[in-house]
Amino acid sequence: MKHSLSILIAFLFVLQILSAQKLQSPNQKLQMEFSLQSDGTPIYSLTYKGKVVIKPSKLGFHLTNDAKSLLNDFSIIETKTSTFDETWKPVWGEVNSIRNHYNELAITLNQNGSDRQMLIRFRLFDDGLGFRYEFPQQKNLVYFTIKEERTQFAMNGDHTAYWIPGDYDTQEYNYSTSKLSEIRALMEKAYTTGNVSQTSFSPTGVQTSLMMKSDDGLYINLHEAALINYSCMHLNLDDKNLVFESWLTPDSNNDKGNMQAPCHSPWRTIIVSEDARAILASKMTLNLNEPCKIEDTSWIKPTKYVGVWWEMISGKNSWSYTDEFPAVQLGVTDFSKAKPNGKHGATTTNVKRYIDFAAKNGFDAVLVEGWNEGWEDWFGHAKDYVFDFVTPYPDFDLKGLNDYAHSKGIKLIMHHETSGSIRNYERHMDAAYKLMKEYGYDAVKSGYVGNIIPIGETHYSQWTNNHYQYAIEKAADYKIMVNAHEAVRPTGICRTYPNLIGNEAARGTEYQAFGGDRNKPNHVTILPFTRLIGGPMDYTPGIFEMDVTNGSHVNATIANQLALYVTMYSPLQMAADFPENYEKFSDAFQFIKDVAADWDESKYLEAEPGQYITVARKAKGTSNWFVGNVNGETARTSTISFDFLDKGKKYEATIYSDSSDANYLTNPQAYTIRKVKITNKTKLSQFSAPGGGYAISIIEKKTN
Repeated sequence: MKHSLSILIAFLFVLQILSAQKLQSPNQKLQMEFSLQSDGTPIYSLTYKGKVVIKPSKLGFHLTNDAKSLLNDFSIIETKTSTFDETWKPVWGEVNSIRNHYNELAITLNQNGSDRQMLIRFRLFDDGLGFRYEFPQQKNLVYFTIKEERTQFAMNGDHTAYWIPGDYDTQEYNYSTSKLSEIRALMEKAYTTGNVSQTSFSPTGVQTSLMMKSDDGLYINLHEAALINYSCMHLNLDDKNLVFESWLTPDSNNDKGNMQAPCHSPWRTIIVSEDARAILASKMTLNLNEPCKIEDTSWIKPTKYVGVWWEMISGKNSWSYTDEFPAVQLGVTDFSKAKPNGKHGATTTNVKRYIDFAAKNGFDAVLVEGWNEGWEDWFGHAKDYVFDFVTPYPDFDLKGLNDYAHSKGIKLIMHHETSGSIRNYERHMDAAYKLMKEYGYDAVKSGYVGNIIPIGETHYSQWTNNHYQYAIEKAADYKIMVNAHEAVRPTGICRTYPNLIGNEAARGTEYQAFGGDRNKPNHVTILPFTRLIGGPMDYTPGIFEMDVTNGSHVNATIANQLALYVTMYSPLQMAADFPENYEKFSDAFQFIKDVAADWDESKYLEAEPGQYITVARKAKGTSNWFVGNVNGETARTSTISFDFLDKGKKYEATIYSDSSDANYLTNPQAYTIRKVKITNKTKLSQFSAPGGGYAISIIEKKTN
């Protein structure tokens, strides 16, 4: 009898393999298959137009103190298919509406022996696949701890990859370009030291969003969407078999997730196309997030700003008020009796200068860093009570500056640097947000520089990610927009909480001022394929003086810096350089003054990761278009068509371009500006220098 039962079970397993569950995208170009191996291990695969994208790959979980885990011995107890098609309007974005169209397959599995259930939900869009694990309420799986998630992405070849090292604390690395098989040999060089908090885990571990290109011309992007109450996923490569496997960020107990059913994981995403432009245009990550949960979004506004920031980054001024104290204690140290160091940037006089400049040139806001007490010993001491976020230095007139700014039609952007002390920030958050509302601040730049406190946590663990989410939701209660720096890289949560108007989570312009390991000239031709897949970045572009105060050099031309306002999409855009440098190049500065920060349409005209990107965008509520091109390390001529313009209309294009002798190293400030008449039939061939590019403003010519 036992022998017969074993045969029957084996037969059922084989039957499940033979009857693989299949799912097609709405346009039928993508096909996903799901099945169980003979031991009940769930696997999936993915093809695009018959080409293999993901070979059969295992799914499941290793659980802590659980010998069986959720790895195998499953049987399928239910399958459901459905189709979904909607169009929704983002509060801000690259386009004014987004279609969310997918076919879905939900497979409920039951684990033999444990009687535990796990549902795997697949959504197949025309541009890729998203899937997640769901754990319904059940008596045999309530509280459980993840030791590791086993989600595999088995590659079909030794693809070219654009990658940064896996790290629990930072994404602030230059990108490496190599074959998958070369990652191990290049890792030591790629893992550059110097970030103030960094924690590697593997010689073949990389971060998402990971961009790849196959030898047969497929572009493949791996990432995750809706990272909430879970730890950040990295990818660890088995470089012998070319299989990526999920590697979650551990907490201080080395656990990778503390779960309570009912619950679910974030979505694991695979965006696929034979056209690189389609990767940039994909909205799948946003579509896999929940709809907006903020009922009234009228207070959320795209913003262009200047600020007291670059002068500290470049070494011209300091965040701290005095050099007299070896250490300070909030509420104890009397700054009114301290001698100013004469280098403090956030002074009333200096901030007024930026307010005047912003008002004169049509900006919305001014960011001020270093305004509050505590910067004298803020970093590197595991200091818990480091800032209170409400007490200004003696030379910063909090109320007076707000009154002055508002009289000029300018808002100030608050700065909350936490120094990684999460408990301290949450301790003061309500008081800090209340102060902002009292003085009319509606946006905050938060920072998490240094190791996370409590000690032992990292920037991307479940516990820390929950803090970032708490800060976003708490800010929404006060109608405050958030621009988080050093936080976890975004995963489309800005759809659900559009007050998350910006993030850093990658190497921004500041690394151009740090000397040594500066951003590579092609850095900005990779970021839109990687970091920006999950949401906009506060890259802080617009540097015109490439030789920085501290002796460093910015690897870009002026034309390249102008183009970033179009190619690096963000509803939050900073003109990061000093006012005097913009006055010195006022004709080029005109583009920054004119360019929009919110869009109705976006057209990706040409793109190749690591080499070039050209984008055209139509400003929200207008007929004006702006074009940006950023170029890598090799000079090229870009050829584009203006066929995206309305038929029968005439336009004037102002083209800001590299001079023929421009070069990011030797001649970065060489540019030309010319005006030409164009229509939708016009084509343009335009030179782009090494590390260069071009920017175009296109204004419709009205006829009487």
